[in-house]
Amino acid sequence: MPDPTIKLAYAFGPPQADAVIRARPEDFEVEELLRFEPTGDGEHAYLSVRKRGLNTRAVAQMLARHAGARAIDIGFAGMKDRNAVATQWFSVGLAGRGDPDWHALNDDALKVLLATRHEKKLRPGQLMQNRFRITLRSLRGDREGVKARLDRIGSEGVPNYFGPQRFGRNGANLDAARELFQGIRQVRDRKLKGIYLSAARAHVFNHVLSARVAAGSWNRTLPGEVFMFDDSRSRFPTHDEDLAADPRIEKLELHPTGPLWGKGSPDAAGQAADVEREAVKGLSDLAGGLEAAGFKADRRALRLRVVDLDYRHSGEDAVMLTFALRPGAFATAVMREVAQVREQRSAQPD
Repeated sequence: MPDPTIKLAYAFGPPQADAVIRARPEDFEVEELLRFEPTGDGEHAYLSVRKRGLNTRAVAQMLARHAGARAIDIGFAGMKDRNAVATQWFSVGLAGRGDPDWHALNDDALKVLLATRHEKKLRPGQLMQNRFRITLRSLRGDREGVKARLDRIGSEGVPNYFGPQRFGRNGANLDAARELFQGIRQVRDRKLKGIYLSAARAHVFNHVLSARVAAGSWNRTLPGEVFMFDDSRSRFPTHDEDLAADPRIEKLELHPTGPLWGKGSPDAAGQAADVEREAVKGLSDLAGGLEAAGFKADRRALRLRVVDLDYRHSGEDAVMLTFALRPGAFATAVMREVAQVREQRSAQPD
């Protein structure tokens, strides 16, 4: 199937410019910022590494082999693509053992920037931000329009879509999820099964969000809305229409949410719940499969705040963007609103 994100609605209309993304790994740089400072003591080595042309799992395997550790002893907070330059944190469990020579791993693909210690293993979600520096090349089209869009993105945010990485090449992970739900595919590997199920959940969310973007309600309040704070996953339902005037919404401190489908109440009520039910009507196979798989219903912000957005032209046909996003957000959700982007060489998903 084609990329399932292609037909998602645009917040500011289809971009009137196109560009190349990831012409080389250095055109897509990302740096992880932890929520905490490692203490310097403990049984877990904490490593800040810069990787190029390697995905997260490949680095984890290299660290485990080098330290003589088990795969379960390796921790990381997020997944990063292969076709990029990423500064990423890993932990390695070394109970009762000293550190090996981490710098012996250094080569053109991997460099250990910092090695320290901490008491606990690094877990998914323990990031404060991902900071990006992305260069768009071969930029063609309405350059003034690109500038105007970037200004709007900085002040209004973008729809918080899951990016194409979640769905695999040509949507293969979503196809696998449907086959899994239909009983024509058996998957024993728990991690692989989780990848397929996550793709199904992301597609349902994107479908609901796209419906609200098309209706112009992705960044405003509907009756029965469930809100989420920008700086945390804390959320609360409301039936108070006066909240529509809450200044925190305009300041991007509060966001409306959409469903991460699963068992249990989706929390939304009234018009917000009606919109969600209507959007999911054509995806009953995925919604039902997720419920049967035991996923617990959850919520995700519909809007993504783009922090510290800056941009400058680099030559006649390139623009460099710098910005930060909260964990779990996709830079591709930002890029698709700027220009119709195509990859010089397809990124390999983790």
